[in-house]
Amino acid sequence: MDRERQITRPSDASDTDRTTDLPLNEKDVEDGTRLPPREPTKEEDTSDTTDIEQADGQPTTPNPPAGNAPPDGGLTAWLQVLGAFVLLIATWGVINSFGVFQAYYEEVRLPDSSASDISWIGSLQAALLLLVGIVSGPLFDAGYFQAMMRTGLFMVIFGLFMTSICKAYWQFLLAQGFCIGIGMGLLFLPATGVLSQYFARHRSLVIGVSSAGSPLAGIVFPIIFTQLEQRVGFGWATRVIAFILLGLSIVPLIFMRPRLPPSGRRAEFDSTAVRDLPFITFSVAGFFSFMALYVPFFYISLFATSHHISSPDFAPYLVTLLNAGSIFGRIVPNALADRFGALNVLTICMAGTAAVCYGWFGIHDTAGAVVFALLYGALSGGVVSLTPSVVVSMSPDMSRVGARMGVNFLLNGIALLIGTPIAGAIVNGYTEARWKGTMAFAATSILIGTGLYVMSRWLVYRRIPVLKF
Repeated sequence: MDRERQITRPSDASDTDRTTDLPLNEKDVEDGTRLPPREPTKEEDTSDTTDIEQADGQPTTPNPPAGNAPPDGGLTAWLQVLGAFVLLIATWGVINSFGVFQAYYEEVRLPDSSASDISWIGSLQAALLLLVGIVSGPLFDAGYFQAMMRTGLFMVIFGLFMTSICKAYWQFLLAQGFCIGIGMGLLFLPATGVLSQYFARHRSLVIGVSSAGSPLAGIVFPIIFTQLEQRVGFGWATRVIAFILLGLSIVPLIFMRPRLPPSGRRAEFDSTAVRDLPFITFSVAGFFSFMALYVPFFYISLFATSHHISSPDFAPYLVTLLNAGSIFGRIVPNALADRFGALNVLTICMAGTAAVCYGWFGIHDTAGAVVFALLYGALSGGVVSLTPSVVVSMSPDMSRVGARMGVNFLLNGIALLIGTPIAGAIVNGYTEARWKGTMAFAATSILIGTGLYVMSRWLVYRRIPVLKF
């Protein structure tokens, strides 16, 4: 049911000019007209106006008082972006590098474990990054950012050092899966939440710039691991990555600070989220999308070697190419989102990702694998980096951003937890039929997610009567 826009005229206006409680019907939405006979002037009071739309038709936070408005720039604000860039290296950057660990474990370290078993390590890591958001979101709203950042960085770095000395499967699961994953969960959501306090006008672009740290790490870390593992062994190759993160962690520890005071004690679960149909539809779309989004990241190297498309020396660099494409996907779609709407751009990126994933069936040589990696990385990168921007825009006020992200990340985390092991169970045996089954699972799941994103966008359109593009 369309809501009504309240427009209050000044008390000295004539009766013929006073217009209140004017409904907007569907015809007004279609032809772009407005019912009030005239627009209020600057001097007139419009404080009772309740509906505010973004470029993508989503409700956003009402304009804050002038003294509390995001600075949208300045040294302090950009230092938050630099700190978030580092935190994204320590979270999604490590996850984006797991493809080389997957291939190494299957061939060398854990040859008696199945592909599905090994993928549980990476999927658990990625799932906990999002699942812990159901806790870290409300904690961020309550003012525990610094404590979470210190704890999270310690757990990620400590987990990598412990991974370097692991021998058995259960040890890798505890160190690389649980320890690193929980640490990532304490870092990712608060990093994005801090940026939303410093930027409003170009929020999507800033989140995209900071998230470019993850594909950059996904390029560098696989190369470091591949080169050093051959020279100094698995242990020191992993420890070098841990030392890099230890040095980089100085940046967020020194500079990152929330701008707004804590929102106070509030419910850990935002009950309004489950009644918000566009938001829930968007979150369910994310479940199907993230269930398959990282399947190529985990299995492209193994696909290339098992099909003799590339040499064992070159295959790990396909993960690097996926991340190279993702740098483009993190920045350009986010820049467009500030103009055309985050949900609109995300839906387009998702449709392109589905199309490219179906193109996986047609890879028969190295050139095809390279093109696939670059295109898939670019389009899927836009999906990952735009998701927080959409959640922020769908939050009724900034004090509930953390809780809403927690709800969304909960569903996405469950999807990540089960998605790649399902793909591993399908591909186990590495026959051509099983590989096609894995490709079909990934592409179809992403296609379902695309359809649900379109439905979420339609629901937003129906709920918000005035659209601005």
